[in-house]
Amino acid sequence: MNILGINAYHGDASAVLVRDGELVAAVEEERFRRIKHVAGFPTEAVRACLKIGGIAGRDVHHIGVSRNPRAHLLGKGLFALRHRAERGADDDRAANDRRVQEIPGTVAGVLGLSAGDKRPEVHWVEHHPAHLASAFFVSPFEESAVCAIDGFGDFVSTSTAHGRANQIDMIERIYFPHSLGLLYLAITQYLGFTSYGDEFKVMGLASYGKPDFTNEVGKLVRLRRNGGFELDLSYFSHVSGGASMTWADGEPTLGRVFTEKLEALLGPARQSDERLTEKHAAVAASVQAVFEEAFFHVLNALHARIPATSLCLAGGCAMNSVANGKIRNHTPFEEVFIQPAAADNGTALGAAFWVWNHLLKKPRHFVMKHAFWGPAFDEAELRSLLHARADEVQAAGGVVTEFKDSYTLTEFVADRIAKGQIVGWFQGRMEWGARALGNRSILADPRRADMRDLINEKIKFREQFRPFALSLLEEAHSVFFVDSAPDPFMMQVYPFQADKRTVVPAVTHVDGSGRLQAVRLDANPLYWELIRAFERRSGVPMVLNTSFNENEPIVHEPGEALDCFLRTRMDVLVLGNTVVTRADESVQHANRV
Repeated sequence: MNILGINAYHGDASAVLVRDGELVAAVEEERFRRIKHVAGFPTEAVRACLKIGGIAGRDVHHIGVSRNPRAHLLGKGLFALRHRAERGADDDRAANDRRVQEIPGTVAGVLGLSAGDKRPEVHWVEHHPAHLASAFFVSPFEESAVCAIDGFGDFVSTSTAHGRANQIDMIERIYFPHSLGLLYLAITQYLGFTSYGDEFKVMGLASYGKPDFTNEVGKLVRLRRNGGFELDLSYFSHVSGGASMTWADGEPTLGRVFTEKLEALLGPARQSDERLTEKHAAVAASVQAVFEEAFFHVLNALHARIPATSLCLAGGCAMNSVANGKIRNHTPFEEVFIQPAAADNGTALGAAFWVWNHLLKKPRHFVMKHAFWGPAFDEAELRSLLHARADEVQAAGGVVTEFKDSYTLTEFVADRIAKGQIVGWFQGRMEWGARALGNRSILADPRRADMRDLINEKIKFREQFRPFALSLLEEAHSVFFVDSAPDPFMMQVYPFQADKRTVVPAVTHVDGSGRLQAVRLDANPLYWELIRAFERRSGVPMVLNTSFNENEPIVHEPGEALDCFLRTRMDVLVLGNTVVTRADESVQHANRV
């Protein structure tokens, strides 16, 4: 049985294919459209899922859509009567609702179904149950507390549940307009970061400041009994509809969600081109502190209801890796599972597994142990690309070398990294989720204090306050980090051991922390082998790992990787078993084909 999961007409459009309870493919539309967080319908992602699965559209039996237009109609109606929205915002929502209602016809067209073909059954899976399912049903836990926290979806911003076997039982919901995601978004916009998904920048900036404004920011939210909370809505404009949102084809946009009262409280909002000051860093630190207090308030109340040792977490707020790394120290939960597409992209995953497990009541037998669920390109395709573009490569001073086996490849690349070179690493199936986890990565030496600046100068051109993450051998995580857990998806931040911070300054944030990916031999053997080869040269079982891109979505096709190499000052490009180096770097000890 083939089940297609879809997140459409929302940020991070995506598609997932599940066959007989096993994940086959999981793909985000932005990788094809080359627009970050692209909304609209995930046409190319659906086609990629079918191709990876080796099926035609008529082979899809069920479709799970991570929206339910009929959910919470009474609450929506009462809210509409109490709060008159601006006309423009009403029009935006009505247009989006129409597009969502038309999804069955749209998907039939994308699947290539003709009038005589049997249509797959379409299931409308409410946004938050899709989030919850995306975490629990692919987790290693037979039973777990489950929580989703985000901006909002289908009128809900926070939900808690009890997951057991193939069922999820809802416990509590917090409804629009009260939202911890909106709290963080308001301060993100106040600080001048106005693009969709910019909250992670505030999380990085927070480490540079002291939480001197927690009293002021704390006025925006009030904690209530049993894990509840309420926003002081006088600081927010989304209630009146002043915060317009567009979820049609293209980059999603959000209008300003805070009112002038916030500026009266904190001072004038920062303009996007204005220099960052100590005050801005302090405000960032303050919202992180206030968010964490509310976050742990929700989770501790959940544990009081469901005293499990394990927690499954999802929603956009589950992308706050700083808070995630503190869960085991601030709550009774001992194990935490967060799949790599915890934001709205992951609702496609949840919708598919909700259909398989919860609705069809099929038993669980899949556990997500890695993130490599996207398209792959074989060696013949990679060689063909380099042959077709040989003139461009030669004009840029590129030298192409093919390696016979993984040992000689990883030995050569590890040597380049140890000598301070920056490597574009393109291998296997594309990652699912926001993080590059070793198949579409830029790699460098974490021991070099200047490496962060070098990457920014040569390739990334991004804000200096944003830290770079790392990949390390799973067996070494406790050697380098304090109270860490081996997270394979780079979703948690932990403090470095004090004696290790100076060893790997390029990946040590200003507060002494690092965002880690623990690499298992059985999950990604080639990447593990590369890190092990670097350890033999350096004594350090980790590499700096950042996404393979330059102010764009992570590269998908090998041609995009080559483009990035050619237009930047990257030193080495690895496409499968083929390496491209600059002409001034000789390839020694290469086992040529």
